Amino acid sequence: MKIGIIGAGNIGGNLTRRLTALGHDVSVANSRGPHTLSALAEETGATPVTVAEAADGAQVVVVTIPLKHVPDLPKGFLDGAADGLAVIDTGNYYPKERDGRIDAIEEGLPESRWTEQHIGHPVIKVFNGTYAQDLLERPRPKGDPERIAVPVAGDDAAAKQLVRELVDELGFDTVDAGGIDDSWRQQPATPVYGLRGGVAEVTEALAAAPRERPAAHSF
Repeated sequence: MKIGIIGAGNIGGNLTRRLTALGHDVSVANSRGPHTLSALAEETGATPVTVAEAADGAQVVVVTIPLKHVPDLPKGFLDGAADGLAVIDTGNYYPKERDGRIDAIEEGLPESRWTEQHIGHPVIKVFNGTYAQDLLERPRPKGDPERIAVPVAGDDAAAKQLVRELVDELGFDTVDAGGIDDSWRQQPATPVYGLRGGVAEVTEALAAAPRERPAAHSF
């Protein structure tokens, strides 16, 4: 499968490593330009590209950049993607540590809905609460009792199914966390955020999420 990854930090870099190892055709981009990705490209065989080129022909695009930079993505950067594109959003809102105040999110708009509005395409929220190193160290075969489950939220059923199959291939179980309007249940400081649990534990943690954003994660 052709996959574009925008963002080559901890999550983006490790997804590049795993997905290329699984045989996918991966293009990777960051804000500093393809010339800064030569080491990752040499290590993995991924193709370094510009952000504007990352989605070209892609069936899946992963957006894994700081939330405050989402509005800076090039206009129309998804235009060259394949039909039926699934966009994965791994982002989180960290107002005090990184992103500054975003009024719409402070007023209750789920982070991923805000991202959708800026990129003009539905997203599937997954891996936002996953430790980057776990992508390399904790994949397990289906049925393994130590296999970690991750929540997956999104409104597009076909895109969600495609992403869930990809996550399964990466070595993790998935729990359907509802639509993007429900994705607040997996935002930072919720019970499921950073949870290394199985399907039952993740399902329980999603149900236990408080609707009010904790003061520590508000501006």
